[in-house]
Amino acid sequence: MEIKRPKVTIVIPFYNDPYVGEAIDSALAQSYDNLEIIVVDDGSTLHQDKVAPYLNRIYYLGKANGGTASALNHGFRYATGEYIAWLSSDDRFHSGKVEKQLDAMIRSGALIGHTGFNQMDAAGSLTRTSILPPGYESGELYRALRKSNPVNGSTVMMHQSLFRLIGKFNESLPYTHDLDYWFRVLLTGIPLHLTPEALMDYRMHEAMGTVRHSAAIAREVEAVYEKYGKRWELYLTQLGYITSNTDARSESKRSRRISR
Repeated sequence: MEIKRPKVTIVIPFYNDPYVGEAIDSALAQSYDNLEIIVVDDGSTLHQDKVAPYLNRIYYLGKANGGTASALNHGFRYATGEYIAWLSSDDRFHSGKVEKQLDAMIRSGALIGHTGFNQMDAAGSLTRTSILPPGYESGELYRALRKSNPVNGSTVMMHQSLFRLIGKFNESLPYTHDLDYWFRVLLTGIPLHLTPEALMDYRMHEAMGTVRHSAAIAREVEAVYEKYGKRWELYLTQLGYITSNTDARSESKRSRRISR
């Protein structure tokens, strides 16, 4: 007897992005067929024509501009999949991304997971390959989060029940809602499962938020670490991943990947 595979919703937040067609193409090209694709237009004034050819194959939701966190929350609320994957509109999934990650998560019983990724330039040519974030089993991921965000949001998939448990992304954080969310998840004791394979291409280009809003990002990063830093140090000490908080993170510069 064939067992029905769970539905997966891919949520693509979109705002004035000329690359959105590539993201949608990569979602439609998945080897996993029980899919729902939701594109959330966050008040765009440009490039809606890039979405038009796909309207008979996707769900297209419009809303007033509110930032990536609000677009994700809007898409997650309408998602009917048992699992939800986030794909930024300027990134692209590999064809086996959903199938491989979902299989690994189900086998391990994970409620949330991420994967490795490649880096590409504005033209879509790969510039770095097989970037693998640290895993959680040895505590390496937890220690890395003391000073940076090694989790690429476009690689993340979660079970619907986790989103209901943790709640929505913090819409008051335009750039660090992802980092804030990882802290909230991990501090509940839920691990972030890693599928150690590059299954997504992450685009670096001049119009991306990390380039245009670096000063605002730096301030927001400081605020997130101010909020979670002491709790995180205590939690890691309790887990045995650090011996004390005397080697606490530097308060100067932190390199991190943000959501756009």
